[in-house]
Amino acid sequence: MTKREQEILALIQADPLITQNDIAQAVGISRSAVAGHIMKLTAQGIVKGRGYVFNDSPYIAVIGGANMDIHGAPEIKLRLRDSNPGSVSTSPGGVARNIAENIARLGVDCRLISAVGNDQYGQMLLQQGRDAGIDMRHVALLDSAPTSTYMSVLDHAGDMHVAISDMTVIDALDSERLRSHEKMLRQATLIVLDTNLCDDALAWLANNFADKPLFVDTVSTTKALKIKPYLASVHTLKPSLIEAESIAGVKAGTRKQMKTLANWFHEKGVQRLFITLGNRGVFYSTQEQQGSIKPPAHQPRLKNAGGAGDAFLAGAAFSWLKDWPLDKSMQFGLAAASIALSHEKTSNPNLSLAAINQVIEKYHAN
Repeated sequence: MTKREQEILALIQADPLITQNDIAQAVGISRSAVAGHIMKLTAQGIVKGRGYVFNDSPYIAVIGGANMDIHGAPEIKLRLRDSNPGSVSTSPGGVARNIAENIARLGVDCRLISAVGNDQYGQMLLQQGRDAGIDMRHVALLDSAPTSTYMSVLDHAGDMHVAISDMTVIDALDSERLRSHEKMLRQATLIVLDTNLCDDALAWLANNFADKPLFVDTVSTTKALKIKPYLASVHTLKPSLIEAESIAGVKAGTRKQMKTLANWFHEKGVQRLFITLGNRGVFYSTQEQQGSIKPPAHQPRLKNAGGAGDAFLAGAAFSWLKDWPLDKSMQFGLAAASIALSHEKTSNPNLSLAAINQVIEKYHAN
């Protein structure tokens, strides 16, 4: 333990509920630097979050959107400005909800904080979440807005062509409502959130939980920009390439530019960056190493790519709990994504630890 960490630990021992700003003023460093030191103390097992909460059974808290997904898939090549014969299906969705389901299916205690309307879709999402093993007790059932819906049109290969989302209800998940879950969040081993959340919620989470590992999914190019002011509080960020470019305001068409882009995020405070590249895999970057990993050599037939990124981040969160090295974490996350895209539903109900290990053994064995 460094001298600075000893100073910070002494302040926390004297006042377990001391704020990071107060610690920063006491020791003469920035709040983001304090958050970094507390995170190191947490990683060493010395501190388990503000208030010295020690968890006998670790769990992950996931915060963000829960939708009913409506997918339209054409029988043949999609023809624009015309009626296309095909199929229409519905399934539970929403980035945070998808991540939570995948984590729960891996056998981890996972608690979802979200909001749904008091309607048929809302009741369906609550029941399906419970059936999948998600702790749904922290999902608000509201009369003020309908349950979020996400409507997508897939192309003939199963990839998303265009989508429209109606997520007004998630705006009710503001800082005031999140405060009612503060005790649960303090005790979580890891917090995962998506940028469907409103700015007020993102600011509250970033300012109050930077001492915990915050994993963030940026959702879309439009919503990705909302996390930009809070990057110093983010432990792991998972954007697509276009989302990462949108946040940083630069293009990354070459590997050299990709490394420059990643370094921009690290300079802002992000510890780990996972940029998803579709069928090209993932570019990963930390302060110590950068590289890329391709998906399994023989991918299953693509049925719905909508939930692959969510499964990848769930795999990354699971790997972090296990304290696995980065290369193993990447393989695990990509195997989870591979399983996700092989099912017509956004989240593959067949995802499991055994299924992921089978993919890894089949396609990644030395």
